[in-house]
Amino acid sequence: MDVNLSFVVVAAMVVMSIALDMVQEHRAGRAVDALRHSVALRVRAWRDARLVELPAQDLVTGDVVELSAGDLIAADGRLLAATDFFVNQASLTGEAYPVEKRPQESGSHDSDALSCTHAVFMGSSVISGSARMLVCATGRHTELGRIAHTLAAEPPPTAFERGARQFGLMLTRVTLALVLFVLLINTLYQRPLLESFLFAVALAVGLTPELLPMIVSVTLARGAVRMARGRVIVKRLAAVQDLGAMDVLCTDKTGTLTEAQLRVERVFDAEGREALHVLELAWLNSHFETGLKSPLDDAILARPGIDASAWSKLDEVPFDFERRRVSVLLQREGQRLLIAKGAPEDILRLSTAVEMTGGVQALDATTRERIERSLLEHGEQGLRLLAVATRRIDDASSDVSAADEHDFVFVGLVAFADPPKLSTAATLRSLAEHGIALKIVTGDNESEAESFSSVPEQRVKRRLI
Repeated sequence: MDVNLSFVVVAAMVVMSIALDMVQEHRAGRAVDALRHSVALRVRAWRDARLVELPAQDLVTGDVVELSAGDLIAADGRLLAATDFFVNQASLTGEAYPVEKRPQESGSHDSDALSCTHAVFMGSSVISGSARMLVCATGRHTELGRIAHTLAAEPPPTAFERGARQFGLMLTRVTLALVLFVLLINTLYQRPLLESFLFAVALAVGLTPELLPMIVSVTLARGAVRMARGRVIVKRLAAVQDLGAMDVLCTDKTGTLTEAQLRVERVFDAEGREALHVLELAWLNSHFETGLKSPLDDAILARPGIDASAWSKLDEVPFDFERRRVSVLLQREGQRLLIAKGAPEDILRLSTAVEMTGGVQALDATTRERIERSLLEHGEQGLRLLAVATRRIDDASSDVSAADEHDFVFVGLVAFADPPKLSTAATLRSLAEHGIALKIVTGDNESEAESFSSVPEQRVKRRLI
């Protein structure tokens, strides 16, 4: 009777432990499914000669989808029409730079699917422009689906799971050794074989920690509940222990450590002095720009007090990721002015003169070196920079192209800051106190990333002021 009762108690403990683990992971899975449903991707497709909005999962081969800046591409397809269409397909190729896509020209052919300039793929995002796409593959038949299929293997065991397995194997070996030792001793002393076997079994039961699985599951489940109160969903209970044993944290910077809201921090000329004239030119460039507005443009246009009524736009050279600049041709009182705004290195390379206190002067090696040193110093402070330059157009033509972007007059620089969140300084200090090393995974330049790394309680506080 006692043996049956012990068996029932042990079995009940094991079943309760497994049930608790399954219930917790099922609840976490339902929460994740609800979150996915709330952010389900929707697309604009042509159905019955009408443009309708429908869930991405309803797309089928042969659908025609309209794409524009900011859209996520929900299927593989080829372009029927495109205008200044750039996509980011880093999830497939690992290439961080956007790629221009255009409809296929007659006779052209690409051997590699991912290098096709007329094909777009599921998982990519539209950076700028607009296009019309014919759906050729959906779901598991897409390039991303094939990649996902190769990654469908079971995830490797965590450090906690490996440790628990090793501990269990160690207990098994110790128990087996003791049982055999007891049987050997009883045999040497010529004890009854049945009694010796029952004693060895009782010893094995006594050495087995029946409550260990339940204790582990209950402890991890309580940790998962506490994290859920902090709005963190735990899908695998073993991840709770992994989080507690963490010694290196890899984190994104923009939007995680920072507010992801750029603001104009400083505007200065080639001599390093504050210059509102530089901001006015940058504002006019952003104001008359018709392409996709970047966060830098939004930060510039947020500055009030600039009047553009006296200016009229004649033409524009839109931004692309090879030139890394945008130029607009404006006119005021019969005078034409080409205003360029873009990456400081490229603007400086195309400049032959510089605007100084005494007027426009030739851009000599000394001045160029001083500007480059200023770029480096501001980059080390974690600031992003845009250069502004101008060029007067004397002919009567109202058209400009990239070929006209030369012999600029370097006017100045606009510095932007993405301020840290109010909680960042305390978080980084807490990580340092607990011996956790911080690794920032970011696409920003090295100087900007380093501004968050060493001595976080001082650097971040300085950026918060």
